[in-house]
This record gives sequence, C-alpha cells and structure tokens, in this order.
Amino acid sequence: MGIYSKYLFPRLMNAGMSGELTGFYRKEILTHARGKILEIGFGTGLNLPYYPASVKKIHTIDVNAGMNLLAFKHMEKSAIQVEYHIGDAKQLPFGDAFFDTVVSTWTLCSIKNISKALEEIYRVLKPEGKFLFVEHGLSNEAHIQKWQHVVTPIQKVMADGCHVNRNIETLIQGAGFRFETLTKQYAKGVPKVAGYLYYGIGRK
Repeated sequence: MGIYSKYLFPRLMNAGMSGELTGFYRKEILTHARGKILEIGFGTGLNLPYYPASVKKIHTIDVNAGMNLLAFKHMEKSAIQVEYHIGDAKQLPFGDAFFDTVVSTWTLCSIKNISKALEEIYRVLKPEGKFLFVEHGLSNEAHIQKWQHVVTPIQKVMADGCHVNRNIETLIQGAGFRFETLTKQYAKGVPKVAGYLYYGIGRK
C-alpha cells in the first residue's frame, strides 16, 4: 500500500463523502439494516450515525489499513459496537449464511475482484438476508458513458481504485441476487460522470 492510499486518501475520502447529500442516501438505505450486520468497505466509519437505534453491533471489513485512525475516532463517538477487520471482500472471514444484512456504500466501485466479492457477499448472507447498497457507476446515457470510460483510469489513481464505469446492476445480478428494490438516478449537484447512483436492496 502506497503513502497516498494509506495516509492521504483516507482524509480526502472522509472529507468528500461526509456531506448532507451522501448522508441522505446513507440514512435512506440503512433504515433497512437488521440482525447480524456486515459492512463491506467500512472506510472511516461514515455510516455509523445513520444506522437505526436498534442496531447495537456490526461487523466490518476494509482492505485499507490507513483508514484505521479516522475510523477509530468515529467508532469512539458511536454507541454501536464494531467488530473491525482488515481484509479483502473477495475472501470474507465468515461462515456461510452468517449475516442477516450486508451493507455496501460507495465501495463496489473500488474492489479489484468485484465479481468474487459479490459472490462472497451472497455466500455469507442468510437465505432471507438483505444486501443493502448505495453505489455510483455506469450511466444510462451513452454520451456520459463515453466520458466515464475516459475518466476511469484517472479516477482509479486519484480515488484509490474507484471505477465510475461499472454497471452495478448487472454485477449484482450476476452474483445471483434479485432486486427487492432498485433505484437508478443522478445525484443532485454531482457531475454526471461520477454521479449516477444505484441504490436498493438485493435478496438471495
């Protein structure tokens, strides 16, 4: 892990993803979190304030150990107990059908082996479990898609592996999920090239 990824990017990400807009979507999706919960790509812990009051504990995993310092600060301020893991989502350290809910917010864009990670999410969810996600990805407009393909190589360097041109709907379906809900729209106030959102609930 390079100096930028470990020391600088966590601070940039924490500042850039902690506004009212992202907070709206976090709250919108996390209201459905129940039971035993796993959060993929915990980052600096920005989701913690948006979990329902009924949530007392979550398990988390993040590949970037550089997120630790800011993550622990957010954890100290939260009433939620966090069982924190450093690791890659493509090989989750949990048994089959272990969780009631798996959460991913602005994470699937940056996982290297995204198909394997989604297979792992599917594996660790209980048969009646829910996959809650908010992600940005490939636009539904061809002219925006062209720019997304141009921008993605630069974005991957600047945002620690982030792809803005992944078709999140197709990827989630490819792992075997069906959608209980799925909304696709541009986020207000965000450039279209990086602001096309997919959010909803996936079920086995």
